[in-house]
Amino acid sequence: MMDHATRTGNRLLAALPPADFALLAPHLRKVVIERNSVLIRSGDRIEHLLFPLSGAIAAITELPNGQTVATAIIGHEGAVGLTSAFGASAAPATAVARLSGAALQISPAQFLAAQHRSPAIASMVQVFTMSLLTQLQHVAACNALHSVEARLARWLLHIHDRANEGDVLPLTQETLSELLGVRRTTVTHVVCTMRASRALKSSRRGQLEIDRPRLEAVACECYKVMSRRIDRIVSHGAVGLIPGAPARPPSRSPGSRIAGTGS
Repeated sequence: MMDHATRTGNRLLAALPPADFALLAPHLRKVVIERNSVLIRSGDRIEHLLFPLSGAIAAITELPNGQTVATAIIGHEGAVGLTSAFGASAAPATAVARLSGAALQISPAQFLAAQHRSPAIASMVQVFTMSLLTQLQHVAACNALHSVEARLARWLLHIHDRANEGDVLPLTQETLSELLGVRRTTVTHVVCTMRASRALKSSRRGQLEIDRPRLEAVACECYKVMSRRIDRIVSHGAVGLIPGAPARPPSRSPGSRIAGTGS
């Protein structure tokens, strides 16, 4: 049986009552997620569901002309492949690990069998779906209305929220280009601008050192709004899964790291 310390590494699983979690526990396997690994490609069959314990996973949409753009960042507050709970067999987006970490893995068939026996697990799926839709809606609006600099600051903050420690993020300019859906030359220009404002302390090859307070000043309001709303959905969802459980308020002031992250 998965021990309590392991299961509470993922907020969705931690919110399940013990009896409901016990339906999943025998089938959960802890796996390591390597940075930059492609966990699933858009259109591929979903072979595994992943409940991250640490790290950051980007949902990437690929266009026919080869361009890419990130639509969500998922960490220990969410899951990857959970669309299979609605009967989808193919992945709607490509999932790429942007920070290394660990996750609990389970097959769709094993998860669905447990879901059919547990209203709490079914509710957990709805909680995550609401949080993911919230993120997708904000990202779509932000991409249409805000500058590349503000959008880059937002993505860096979302990733930093899910970093284990420190202010150095292992991100290349190619990765930033993929997240933003812009050319490398645009990323180079924006990074230089953010270094001049000292929101980025340094940008060595493959690494970005951030100054979080300055980065928050550069980011658009979408970061704070999105973080508050997602945390509220996940925290209040825990109340519905465990009767009598108190909603957990954000552990920091609005705009700081997502409540429950390990830093």
